[in-house]
Amino acid sequence: MNDNNQQTKRHRVVIAGGGTAGIPVAAALLRADSGIDVAIVEPSETHYYQPGWTLVGGGDMRAEDTRARTADVMPSSATWIQDAVAGFEPDHNRLTLASGAVLEYDYLVVAMGLQIDWESIDGLTDTLGANGVTSNYRYDLAPYTHELAKSLGNGANALFTQPAMPIKCAGAPQKALYLTADTLRQRGVKANIAFYNQGGAMFGVPAYARELDKIIAGYGAIPYFGHNLVAVDGAKQQATFETQDGTVTADFDMLHVVPPQSAPDVIKNSPLAGDAGWVTVDKNRLTHTRYDNVFGLGDCTDTPNAKTMAAVRRQFPVVVSALRKAMGGSTTADEYDGYGACPLTVAHGTVLLAEFRYNGEVVSSFPLDPTRPRRIYWPLKKHFFPWLYWHVMLKGKPWSLPKPKPRADLSA
Repeated sequence: MNDNNQQTKRHRVVIAGGGTAGIPVAAALLRADSGIDVAIVEPSETHYYQPGWTLVGGGDMRAEDTRARTADVMPSSATWIQDAVAGFEPDHNRLTLASGAVLEYDYLVVAMGLQIDWESIDGLTDTLGANGVTSNYRYDLAPYTHELAKSLGNGANALFTQPAMPIKCAGAPQKALYLTADTLRQRGVKANIAFYNQGGAMFGVPAYARELDKIIAGYGAIPYFGHNLVAVDGAKQQATFETQDGTVTADFDMLHVVPPQSAPDVIKNSPLAGDAGWVTVDKNRLTHTRYDNVFGLGDCTDTPNAKTMAAVRRQFPVVVSALRKAMGGSTTADEYDGYGACPLTVAHGTVLLAEFRYNGEVVSSFPLDPTRPRRIYWPLKKHFFPWLYWHVMLKGKPWSLPKPKPRADLSA
């Protein structure tokens, strides 16, 4: 049901954001009790399976297979308000919309994701999609990544960047590098490949970082740590980076950019945000630290976990159980342990399946060394995870695999 009338309305549960996090919460709530009055505020006509864009950029998936009409993935019993949130007023249990309408609620779930700050890099927006400048973080640009990988010649300069954390899918910047490098290797092209990372390591979990150091070295690619992209000159094909010792400029034929990312401005400017701009929630219960009837999940919160689809898959049942308990249900509230996963596509057909929890604790869903890339994980990334997303997660169904087991031998 689509509803965007501009009058004040009240709903039992209002979900701000109808994406990867918001839709599963609504669907699961309504699966438990179809009579709950649930409204979802989401302006977008199109819904995307964003983890697929890595494969699109590698030429291993069609872009059109990563999108659907929002109307087709919305729970039929929810009220879809096709509008944008303009302001939160949690002290009065209401929010305002861009249309001027006011929504009152008994319970609020904030699931608005994050914003990609393209404009924060000087000159970037003027050259995206041209002059060899691309990014798998946008649906329309991911195919250009593969086009560039197919066209580069010997001696070409291919640069890949990673900004300061947090970003959505922290492994995605280097996934673009690996698939491009593997394409070049298959073509017999020897290019100069470099990874400019604002951070100080290939990955935040040391056990995986050690293996990724070997993988990037195997491609002959050079990592530059402590380098933050600040400007792009598309006409000259030059990228400028800030370092501790000043600025440096590098020439490129291909530049894959991952811009800085932050909480949506409407959250930053609201009482829901902490000092860093994210929605402040208890990291295990996902309830707001100041408002008992507000819950948050997904990329917009300050929980210290990787911002991935796998994390949301574990978070949404926790929010649903907390909501049902708050509404008087007999359910026991679940807790989130910080689980995240990153299927690192280190080559066409090969994946390093990184799984971890809070504090960098390595866990594994399979009885294999999780730090080793394996071909058997490729079908999971290419086929199973997309199916799981469209047919299980967005339907609000928890995926009942055995709980990943801690790997104390790898967590140090």
